[in-house]
Amino acid sequence: MTVVYIDLLFLLNLIANYLLLLAAGRMAGAVLARWRIGLGAGLGALYAALIFLPGLGWLAQWPCKLGAGILMALAAYGGERRLFRVTVVFFGASAALAGAVLGLELLGSASLTLENGVFYTPIDVRLLLLSFVACYFVLSLFFRRVGQHGGELSRLELELDGGKVELTALRDTGHSLTDPADNRPVVVADGRALSGVLPGWADAADPIASVERCHALGSRQARIVPYRAVGVDHGMLLALRARQVRVDGRPLGRLLVALSPTPVDDGGGYQALIGGI
Repeated sequence: MTVVYIDLLFLLNLIANYLLLLAAGRMAGAVLARWRIGLGAGLGALYAALIFLPGLGWLAQWPCKLGAGILMALAAYGGERRLFRVTVVFFGASAALAGAVLGLELLGSASLTLENGVFYTPIDVRLLLLSFVACYFVLSLFFRRVGQHGGELSRLELELDGGKVELTALRDTGHSLTDPADNRPVVVADGRALSGVLPGWADAADPIASVERCHALGSRQARIVPYRAVGVDHGMLLALRARQVRVDGRPLGRLLVALSPTPVDDGGGYQALIGGI
């Protein structure tokens, strides 16, 4: 007879669920809200604990497991446009982790799961935690190579003179554009996505004329930011000083926002690029 410690069972599954949901979000290119991922992980851990309470063994049936997994994905990524993709990847990552844990069981003498497939071991907790972390990093590295872009998506809020706008931004590891004046990072946004909050003189397709019109009105809000890209040796972007920039709710101050005359995404569903900020 196996004695199950509910607190240990809850903790182990909380950690496993959090890493799985986080990895699924990264793989699918979804916007990550850590507290929501924690909520989804907590619901999954609670479900795992309830299975072993008297009279609740029926929760171990596969329809209940499927429903619990969907509920976890909804809690972590509900409202996200990539919800279906995240959910599919989450179930796939869960299956991959289960296979890895089974392999560890076959190689060693310690049992890392209970009969219902719930992660638990009274013998070596460190071994199970190590398998969780190792699988997370292996999955993240693999899908980062085959994914469409090299970073995660974040929620970007821009406050300009014309109002506020919320965009989805890619944390692009190759984006290194900085303000020549203070070396602070520059946000690059699709000019069309900001059309509702831009002044009338701003035209992303004609940065020089836009700056001239701005200066003629007595304003120094606009400036030119030089950049280089593949196929572009000496490009120029129209840039405006934002009143406030926030990334995932974190204020970053009055950064420059450069307006791209063409879409910045590669079909990944984002409208702006940010570097390591």
